[in-house]
Amino acid sequence: MTEQRLSCVEVEPAQPAVASVIWLHGLGADGHDFEPVVPALNLPDTLPVRFVFPNAPVQPVTVNGGWEMPAWYDILEMKLERKIDVQGLLHSVSQIEALIEREIARGVPSERIVLAGFSQGGAVAYHTALCCDRPLAGLLTLSTYVATAGLIKQHQSDANRTIPIAIHHGSEDDVVPITLGTQAVELLQQLAYQPEWHRWPVDHGLCLPEVEAIGIWLTNILTMETN
Repeated sequence: MTEQRLSCVEVEPAQPAVASVIWLHGLGADGHDFEPVVPALNLPDTLPVRFVFPNAPVQPVTVNGGWEMPAWYDILEMKLERKIDVQGLLHSVSQIEALIEREIARGVPSERIVLAGFSQGGAVAYHTALCCDRPLAGLLTLSTYVATAGLIKQHQSDANRTIPIAIHHGSEDDVVPITLGTQAVELLQQLAYQPEWHRWPVDHGLCLPEVEAIGIWLTNILTMETN
């Protein structure tokens, strides 16, 4: 039986899309969470981008007393090491890979697809992008961490060895400490990636200057890809 594709909130550009951004929300949120960010990115009209915001499936989350909520995987402990359900994360990775294939089927080459993720969604985005056999346009991670470092080291994709990576984190984040963000930067550098590192004076969220910087980054990498 074919697995049902994740439901998604989509924001279509005025003109036919020439690129796509698949953006994963955090724990307990949904696909509408980052929908308001799109106009604030100030992407040029000459760069029509489709934004795809998938909804994580609802499932029990151990650290929240087993309450069911949208989650990309179960979090078993909230220690700094972030013990998680790795198989659950890998299942979400396969679902995001299916969305990448759908964008390709809709006429957007993989080289024009950016993968983004916030918090728990960022951990899925890290693994998906760095292990994806399809060359992607870029990886954007926000207030997040690498949850599957060992597996990424084993399954790094040659297709994305030089993928542009932008990492953003709030210096006052008390949910995902900024230490986890700097650890991600160090890991990626060890694996020969060249991530951009941005820290902002916010807690577990985004600020307007950060959103504007993301918009500039998206414009640059997607414009670069068209040349």
